[in-house]
Amino acid sequence: MPDDPTAFLLDDRAFAGDPFPAYARLRAEAPVARNAEVGFWVLSKHADVLAASTDPATFCSRRGILLLEIGADYASPPTMMHTDPPEHTRYRALAQPGFAPSLIRSLEPVVRVRARTLLDGLEPGAARDVVAPVTVPFPLQIIAELLGIPDDEWPRFHLWSEAVIPGALDLPDDERQALQAEMVTYLVGEAKARRDAPRDDFISALGAAEVDGERLSDDELAMFLVQLLVAGNETSRNMLSGGLVALAERPDQWQALRDDRRRVVTAVEELLRWTTPVVYFMRTATRDVEVRGARIGEGEPVVLLYASANRDRDEFGPSADEFDVTRSPNRHMAFGFGPHFCIGAALARLEGRVLLEELLDRFARVEAGGPVERSASPVIAGIRRAPLVFHAA
Repeated sequence: MPDDPTAFLLDDRAFAGDPFPAYARLRAEAPVARNAEVGFWVLSKHADVLAASTDPATFCSRRGILLLEIGADYASPPTMMHTDPPEHTRYRALAQPGFAPSLIRSLEPVVRVRARTLLDGLEPGAARDVVAPVTVPFPLQIIAELLGIPDDEWPRFHLWSEAVIPGALDLPDDERQALQAEMVTYLVGEAKARRDAPRDDFISALGAAEVDGERLSDDELAMFLVQLLVAGNETSRNMLSGGLVALAERPDQWQALRDDRRRVVTAVEELLRWTTPVVYFMRTATRDVEVRGARIGEGEPVVLLYASANRDRDEFGPSADEFDVTRSPNRHMAFGFGPHFCIGAALARLEGRVLLEELLDRFARVEAGGPVERSASPVIAGIRRAPLVFHAA
């Protein structure tokens, strides 16, 4: 391992393998570490990541949330995640009605039908990749339903979403940028169309939402839709993919769920902690600040390493490196924390619970069926392929 314990964050190959030993080294040797090559700090302990997440006045988002954005200067925020209060508060208030708990609960019948239809294609007893036929289309089909867009658009949504994630696609930068531009053009067009002819869907509801007499502009509406499309499927898909791999590797945990179905709710939280689909987000210090004796200067980028925080023994105890579907409490940071807590968390939890319930109804056990192929993205802990064998109940 390099002398600099943060160096792996600049090497995509580390994320296609097992980055957790590198996270553990950071927590043990340098919980507040500085990367001298690029000039950013890394917080790897749960308590520090939590504190920074809840202090946007000191650790701001407007100057970029990814390492590749260091030095960026945006005329307008590319996503709501790039804003801070009070601007962020306004955006969140406008979007919140679309994610109201009552609305999310009302989606359960639709989510369950989608899950059952996809699982009908899983042949018991045969090794088959679960990513392409199940965990990729599942959240994308639900997003298409929310947006009032035809089902057959989801493969295009998937390609667009992957183009946004650094390292997710093996494509040149110009091709990724072309796909992103295509996505924005499409979503801006949909936003304007619903403004002219509202329908009973999320886009129309978001376009009509008002706070203090203000509505989102067409560009702001498109910004929200990009975020919903990308964040709304990447978290769920990789939580489910990685979670099913974890269950396949630990038959006792699958059996624990079959023995007591009430454990499914806590199991979803453990899937989120264990997989931590969003590896990190970056903030920028707005003033000189001291963390564990280290002095972070005004204007310096700070990486909040959620994937490390979620394995911190100081928070999760001696079993932090174990997968336990009964873990409670489970104050994981898979959805971030503070003002930027994921607005779609309830939807992701619903999707996780429903898919687990439907799988448990059908299959007595699940086991690994071949090597797992992981994404080389340093931002999203993605799984490209996961062959599993499901055995009928």
